Amino acid sequence: MANFSNTDDLIDVRDIIARIEELREARDTLRDEFDAMPENDGVDFDNWVRNQEGFSSEEADELQTIEALMNDLEGMGGDEKWEGAWYPITLIRDSYFRDYAQELADDIGAINADMSWPNNCIDWDRAARELQMDYSSVEFDGVTYWTR
Repeated sequence: MANFSNTDDLIDVRDIIARIEELREARDTLRDEFDAMPENDGVDFDNWVRNQEGFSSEEADELQTIEALMNDLEGMGGDEKWEGAWYPITLIRDSYFRDYAQELADDIGAINADMSWPNNCIDWDRAARELQMDYSSVEFDGVTYWTR
C-alpha cells in the first residue's frame, strides 16, 4: 500500500497513482458483487459500498480526494504518464518549500554546502519565492503543494 498524507513534505505522484489503483480495484471487486445481486436493483451503489467490508467509507472518501488531486494535476506536464495524461512526479508542501529550495541549490551546485560564507548570508525566503515562480500550486486535502 502506498503511504502518503497531506502532512508529508514531499509526495511522489506514483504513490498517489498506486493508491488510486489499489482503491479502485477494491471498489470494482465490490461493484461486481453488487451487480450480481438482483436484490440490489434500484439501490445506489455509492451508498451500498460504504457499508461493505473491503471498502470503507474512509477509503471511498480517500479515493475521491486523491482522484480530485490527480484531476488538478492533469495537464501540468511532467514525467509520469498515467491514463493518457502527463503528471509531475514530485509535490512539495508549501511549509517545506524554503528547505526544498536550499536542497535544490546544493544539489545543482549553485552553492557549496561545505562553506558557511556566503551561504549564511543568502535570503532563503526570497530565493524560495523566486523559485516558486516556476512552480504551480495545488491543494491536497486543505494543504498547498507546489509542483512543476
